[in-house]
Amino acid sequence: MSLRITRINELLKREIGTVIQRDYEWDGALVTVSGVEVTQDLKEGKVWISVLAGNPSAVIDKLSHDRGAIQSKVMKRVVLKSTPVLDFRHDGSAVRGVEIVNLLDEVDKLPKAPEEPEGEA
Repeated sequence: MSLRITRINELLKREIGTVIQRDYEWDGALVTVSGVEVTQDLKEGKVWISVLAGNPSAVIDKLSHDRGAIQSKVMKRVVLKSTPVLDFRHDGSAVRGVEIVNLLDEVDKLPKAPEEPEGEA
């Protein structure tokens, strides 16, 4: 991927995240933009959304429904040759990460075998 596309992805990630945090209420859920991938021709862009403590499908449906308004707000701040059509998708990696941390905490609480003193074998 070119450096230019990488910079555009990061810029769009920041601006879309700002719009989502400023203009939407999520009833206790934490909604973040975890990544953006635009095509080389800047016609399409996948927006990866992480949702903690909420219903991911409801969040994605709401964002997809308001896609035009979100694109409009973002493109007023980001000037590009063409405006990518945004496609919102759920990124479940944050939820999986929290589950793994919780499992590791549970394993740490399990009884452990006594350690053998050094020098005995």
